[in-house]
Amino acid sequence: MTNPYPHELQISDVYLSPLLPVLGLAFFMTLVTVMLLNRLKLSRFFYAHSYIFLAIMILYMILIDRLWIRF
Repeated sequence: MTNPYPHELQISDVYLSPLLPVLGLAFFMTLVTVMLLNRLKLSRFFYAHSYIFLAIMILYMILIDRLWIRF
């Protein structure tokens, strides 16, 4: 039995983990979210900004993995 979903991403002869583009996309989406929170001045309600950044990034990674890339 073969799995229809890819296990690695291949760029020429280099195999990459599928987690790498998920990390990049989640990081970019988190940057946009944090900039939006700063512009709307909602970030003042958070105590530790770096922990909030990590939490939002992890939430985006989970959402991307669950809804877009299914492994």
